[in-house]
Amino acid sequence: MDDEYHKSFWELLFCKKSMIRAIKISLIIGTLLTIINQGDMIINGIMPPLWKIILTYLVPFSVSSYSSAKLLREINTKQPA
Repeated sequence: MDDEYHKSFWELLFCKKSMIRAIKISLIIGTLLTIINQGDMIINGIMPPLWKIILTYLVPFSVSSYSSAKLLREINTKQPA
């Protein structure tokens, strides 16, 4: 049996596959949300609060990481045919 079937949720959450996917999603969605939510300030030359920008990227990163790990866990816990 492959070791992949014995990984915990936390190992899957921080595995390379989950991290790469989460970073890509975060960069795309975080940028879009920053433009939507803070675009007017940026256009007017005002720097939005840094904590808002960080959270704008952190939320999609967290959701993507969790979703990827949850899916990998579900797939890995099913016994191969």
